[in-house]
Amino acid sequence: MSTTGATADPPPSSRKSSNGGDPLAALGSLPGVADSVESVRKAVDRVYGHRVMRRRSNEITSEAALRGARGSAALSGADWALEEVRRRSDFGTDDEARTMGAALRLSAEAGQLLTIWRQSPLRVLARLHLVAAADRADQVGRPRKEGEPVDEPLIGLPLPGAAEAHGRLEGLAELIIGGGSAPALITAAVVHGELLALRPFTSCNGLLARTAERIVLVGSGLDPKSVCPAEVGHAELGREAYLTALEGYVSGTPEGLAGWIAHCGRAVELGARESMAVCEALQRGAA
Repeated sequence: MSTTGATADPPPSSRKSSNGGDPLAALGSLPGVADSVESVRKAVDRVYGHRVMRRRSNEITSEAALRGARGSAALSGADWALEEVRRRSDFGTDDEARTMGAALRLSAEAGQLLTIWRQSPLRVLARLHLVAAADRADQVGRPRKEGEPVDEPLIGLPLPGAAEAHGRLEGLAELIIGGGSAPALITAAVVHGELLALRPFTSCNGLLARTAERIVLVGSGLDPKSVCPAEVGHAELGREAYLTALEGYVSGTPEGLAGWIAHCGRAVELGARESMAVCEALQRGAA
């Protein structure tokens, strides 16, 4: 997917398969993608099969939300220790604190928007930006206009113009509303990658993209209790690997798209592993 050249492949949100089918489902035939989908399913199933999940799933969900917010904030420049996040109550003192506060608010809000997502994803994205940028004076809750700057310094990719961003955002929304047969991992990865590539808002796009990924994974039924936070995995894999994989997505090549989907799949697996560790810790405590 390119933001600069007319010769590059079109983004998944605007592609049409040769038989008029689901363009996201077609991504499942890319090399390694089916293996990633299956590996993610097995990792998620292991968490849900843990005996602690039968009795204390709400605790796992709450802990996953906290750890996911911490991971997402780390990728946006606020790399705090988990205990620091637990301890702090003031998230408005500096840029890092505001980033952490935004990540925590988004994590709490995501679960309230699941039923709206499939009917009106653009409304959900606007709401998420309003929540994330609540401490900013203006330009919140709406896509950016032509010429408005974007505050996303950690993503150095070329920025599409506002008109292109709006058009591709509409295309993405149409795919989501239309449903389709693509596995949850593929849809979540495309939503995540497209929002990062477009940066449709003036701020908080990274935080918002990772929250939207979580909404897709939960709303699809893959992770209905939201206990496998991909944000944890993205942070563990590191910012350099994250940005390299994103460049592959933006390139629009089959290899780049497959690499991004695999990267997102690995992030979900690591999030599942994190929650397995929490389950084991709770079980030892109960014993």
